[in-house]
Amino acid sequence: MTIVSTTAAHISETGSDSPGGSDGAPVALTAREPHVPADQLVAEMVPPPRFDSVRFATYIPDPAQPSQSEAVTVLGGFAEGLGGPARTGGGPRRWFRRVPKQATPAGPRGVYLDGGYGVGKTHLLASLWHAAPAAPERKAFGTFVELTNLVGALGFQQTVRTLGDHQLLCIDEFELDDPGDTVLVSSLLAKLVENGVALAATSNTLPGKLGEGRFAAADFLREIQGLSAHFRALRIDGEDYRHRGLPQAPEPYAEEQVTTAARRIPGASLDGFPTLLGHLSRVHPSRYGALVEGVRAVCLTGLAPVPDQSTALRLVVLADRLYDREIPVLASGVPFDELFGEDMLKGGYRKKYFRAISRLTALARDGGALTGGAD
Repeated sequence: MTIVSTTAAHISETGSDSPGGSDGAPVALTAREPHVPADQLVAEMVPPPRFDSVRFATYIPDPAQPSQSEAVTVLGGFAEGLGGPARTGGGPRRWFRRVPKQATPAGPRGVYLDGGYGVGKTHLLASLWHAAPAAPERKAFGTFVELTNLVGALGFQQTVRTLGDHQLLCIDEFELDDPGDTVLVSSLLAKLVENGVALAATSNTLPGKLGEGRFAAADFLREIQGLSAHFRALRIDGEDYRHRGLPQAPEPYAEEQVTTAARRIPGASLDGFPTLLGHLSRVHPSRYGALVEGVRAVCLTGLAPVPDQSTALRLVVLADRLYDREIPVLASGVPFDELFGEDMLKGGYRKKYFRAISRLTALARDGGALTGGAD
């Protein structure tokens, strides 16, 4: 079964506007083979549905964490200065004003939001995108994996030409998992900065620490330091807002409860967890958003600890795309906090795994509310 894109923002199954089959039965995500044409990749680089309506004014800083309020102030000034005319006389400096290439100032050309999971970094990044004065087609928002996939689809030079006239590029979940990505992204961002593109990124790792604990970062120190030079790091402290004062995530359901709910919820999907993990290995992570497009709830049976790190990292990306699209999750098997082994939760990717647990827990809470307990 092939997924075709009918508009820049809508992907559905061939011959149907609903993710379910013609008899209303739940769809299997493993039956979907998503394909997104290369010419749509840039057009779809906008904040995902969960962050479509967020603004700086809707971000609620924790009074106990001054860095959160400071981030709103700093990013507001950053947005104000994008593309604006130069100031004369007194007043605050306008940051990152678009200037001719030969007049590009030295020093950082972007901001880098660093902090733990759940402190609202993506909310702030999307708010910056919305606040930037450029037309939507002159600003781009995407995850790190989507950016690297764009280069693979268009080629390096065409990506530079396509993004080089943008006012702003926002990169969410900035993580360097292999040396090839380090060199690729370092070269791309250097070219974009030369063209006057302002940068903003989020990550759980400071720019100078990217790749630490994952590959031989020392062998690529020059590239990593080059990336760091493009950004002013802005630390955001705080606890995970998704679970502040909220009840514990619902316990996993019985398999029969999950399958019954999948048949009862219009537009739900239903898959065995091990089979889905195998399918994810055959779909590029940049297409996981298309994989779940139009699905109203994801129902999974047989959750079990993920067997290896490659599989675990693919699951992290899927969790991010489900969260972006506000798709509730119902599952049977082990709880979400038992998906990743102790060695994973202590390794170089631990922040990714904790983010995935946090987001899946929030979606499980949504799933319980949707089904009324899946009785």
